Amino acid sequence: MQREWSARADAAESAVMTRHIRRVWGIPGTALAVVAWPAVRRERVFLQWHYWWQANLINCTIDAAERNPTARRRRRLARLIRGHRFRNISGWTSSYYDDMAWLGLALERAQRMQLIDNRRALAALERQLFKAWSPDSGGGIPWRKNSNFFNTPANGPAGLVLARAGRLWLAQAIADWIDDTLRDPATGLIFDGIRSDGTLERNIYSYCQGTVLSLETELAVRMGAPRHRQRVHRLVEAVDERLTKGGVIRGGGGGDGGLFNGLLARYLALVALMLPGEASEDVRARRLAAQVVLGSAEAAWENRLQVEELPLFGKDWSLPAQLPGLGVGTATFSGGMVHPSDIAERDLSVQLSGWMLMESAYLVSAAGYPKRR
Repeated sequence: MQREWSARADAAESAVMTRHIRRVWGIPGTALAVVAWPAVRRERVFLQWHYWWQANLINCTIDAAERNPTARRRRRLARLIRGHRFRNISGWTSSYYDDMAWLGLALERAQRMQLIDNRRALAALERQLFKAWSPDSGGGIPWRKNSNFFNTPANGPAGLVLARAGRLWLAQAIADWIDDTLRDPATGLIFDGIRSDGTLERNIYSYCQGTVLSLETELAVRMGAPRHRQRVHRLVEAVDERLTKGGVIRGGGGGDGGLFNGLLARYLALVALMLPGEASEDVRARRLAAQVVLGSAEAAWENRLQVEELPLFGKDWSLPAQLPGLGVGTATFSGGMVHPSDIAERDLSVQLSGWMLMESAYLVSAAGYPKRR
């Protein structure tokens, strides 16, 4: 199956590259992804570009370069990083801490795994995240600058960036804050966030679980404190019980939500590959995480469309994908969020999730994990 998953990941990569990747305003040496397919003019000319989607595109490109290193993939990765900096105009940073954390994760991996020098960018992003820690205001790291909302999608990836930068005391403080403040005692899942007045936002999003799994697994490896492994055990069980059906991650959406399930799959794969320990609970957590990834990937592949011999993934991996057209409503941005196109398969985020899932399935199959029986 390892070879088959590699071929599927290749196909997912080719689909995104063929349909979405363009130079930024025609400038040589740059690349970004058009945020929809088929795209309207404002999307084709990068008036809309969505910083954190592009960060996850960089991360997917690193996955492909690690799976099968080629000079072409490395050049493409360098162009995407350059294009991100060029299109952001003001520098590497953003007003949104979650956005900066996602970019920080991608650039750190590009530097560590593909030897692309991102030291200045990483220093700027890490400085922003480090200074944003706000225990005196009730957090946590806020969602964005001048906000009183402290949420998991900012704190989880920010904690992982800081852990990989060696700021382990702060990464551990973030993990402890999330567990103390945002874990639902009834389900074991992680809430979206909390406001400085103590009001909880109780929405359960799949990527919130993924970001916490990534942070706790990283700390389990680096710190060795048993509580990090124990939190992973508990959260993997909760995800398997409450966020899957028939071994497939439930639901899905477009806009920003198109990335949510792909990110959960990415970090379930990280659990399967990296969680330390040989106790029965450790073994079970790794096995369950791998089985959810493989079950979801098999469903997404079976339910894809083939358009001009390339896959188009569905917003919900358990249902057949729909073919978008130029006549459908486009994604819109408001309230700090990208809302989905009328047919969500149009959105780059949905296709990145499918690619991310194929790369994750390749990794766990390469590690020898079988599908759930």
